[in-house]
Amino acid sequence: MRFVLLSVLLSLSVGCVSSGTHDALLKKHANEVQRGKGLEAALAEEIGKVAALTRDKQALELRLQELTVEKANLLKDQSQLTNSIEDMQSALRELETRRRAAEARVAEFKSLLDRFKPLMDAGRLRVKMVAGRMVVELATDVLFDSGKAKLSEEGAKAVQEVAGLLVTIPERDFQVEGHTDNVPISSSRFPSNWVLASARALTVVETMVEAGMPPKRLSGASYGEHRPVGDNETDEGKARNRRIEIVVVPDLSSLPGFEELKKMGKQGQM
Repeated sequence: MRFVLLSVLLSLSVGCVSSGTHDALLKKHANEVQRGKGLEAALAEEIGKVAALTRDKQALELRLQELTVEKANLLKDQSQLTNSIEDMQSALRELETRRRAAEARVAEFKSLLDRFKPLMDAGRLRVKMVAGRMVVELATDVLFDSGKAKLSEEGAKAVQEVAGLLVTIPERDFQVEGHTDNVPISSSRFPSNWVLASARALTVVETMVEAGMPPKRLSGASYGEHRPVGDNETDEGKARNRRIEIVVVPDLSSLPGFEELKKMGKQGQM
């Protein structure tokens, strides 16, 4: 009985819905379904955009890492380039200093040649460069008798003339060096060529002082027969080896690196 009654009520309720309302409901449902599909499509599209943006972000992060590495390399290269430029500039400054020092030596050498030209033309001395040092060379055969350390009259005059010219060179010291040939000598006064060459060098030093050269600008040295400039197998070579050399001592303060050497010397004294 209850089932029959429920069926009747349902029939009545269905019958109460008009066909227009039913169509509207169906249409609304269809619209909702279509809207749902549209939202799903939009969601899928947004998800795709997010995925694309994620890929773009990853690519940008990778590129950023690459650029960071490139920047570090560039900074390293820039630092190396800066150091190279500074090294080149330092080398150029040192070369310029050396060039000026060389020019000064050339000018001084030319000046020395001009001063000694009359004596050179007379064959009484030579002026030469040895290992970057200016040297005035006098043959001992003109200055001394064989085996003697006393200047001849002509030799004393020559040394006095040389001293008078050298004293006019400002701020320079001079070392007088004695040289002999390889013929041995053995006497009570000169037991070796070392001693003979030394005695002759000191005689020239004393004569230069007497001619007006300040003693503090002079020193004497002996090389005996150990620095020949000629062949000791010939008379001509031996004559060349018997000589007095007056060396113009270089001014070390003008050389590159002198200040550094000076500082090191001071540290070594501590």
